[in-house]
Amino acid sequence: MSQHSDVFMSVKQVAEYLHLNEKKIYALVNEGGIPATKVTGKWMFPRELVDRWMLDSTHGGLLTDRLVISGGGDPLLYRLIQDFARQTGAHALISYTPTGTRLGLDLLQANRVDACGVHWGPDSESHLRHPALLSQYSQHHQWVLIRAFRREQGLMISPEINIKSSDVDLLFHNRYRWATRQTGSGSQRFLLELLSHYSISKDELNNQVSALSAREAAAAIAMKQCDVAPGARAIAKEYGLGFITFGWESFDIALPRNIWFRRLFQDLITRLKSQPCQSMAERLTGYNLEGAGDLVWGDD
Repeated sequence: MSQHSDVFMSVKQVAEYLHLNEKKIYALVNEGGIPATKVTGKWMFPRELVDRWMLDSTHGGLLTDRLVISGGGDPLLYRLIQDFARQTGAHALISYTPTGTRLGLDLLQANRVDACGVHWGPDSESHLRHPALLSQYSQHHQWVLIRAFRREQGLMISPEINIKSSDVDLLFHNRYRWATRQTGSGSQRFLLELLSHYSISKDELNNQVSALSAREAAAAIAMKQCDVAPGARAIAKEYGLGFITFGWESFDIALPRNIWFRRLFQDLITRLKSQPCQSMAERLTGYNLEGAGDLVWGDD
């Protein structure tokens, strides 16, 4: 490689630097695969970030100092990662920031995170829905999908509400206050499908809270700001809420193949399969860890 002292390189310079043609550089930019910024209509490439990107590629994603996870939120995964981060200390950055499934995949596509939690419909359809969702992203050919667990999904309700599952349609009455989720979250997808089943429009709900996580929605119920919200049984358990189940969903983790082999991610899977994790899942309730760590899509 030729030596460039410039802090920022042009398309021509970065192509020369990486021994690639300019057409390939533009393709990498469009895929979000190379660090770049647009200045007055021209793409510029920070040399330091390009060097870091090359080093990570050279090591096949086996760098051991970072594992950043976004996407769907879950209390079991949150506890597992918090404990993992505590034990790892300053030797590595291990973090989990729930953003909702769609935004998490957007971040994964942009190489801002290493992995994304995905839940997008009932367990019986996840083998079709999850790959179909990932296939909407240009980098999906580089990704795999790993099973984390199955969990119960349904409606979290105020403990004061005494409604059976057969009377769910009563919850759509205007006297019950709802917390809904942001567009692109798996819980909001579940809610929209539930409303469709009952021929109800989202606009007909007495929507009092727009929550950015299921935990935020559960907290709103616990603080009596609303009465009902979509979420998982484990989250309802955390906040002492009632729960009406609508079945099980798969919670999977999407990530690039190279990061799948990263030591930190393999350590996370080992913890997910452990007896302490199983005991934690039983305390939270509403989990099935059978098949945890299995590759469910992307082996081609």
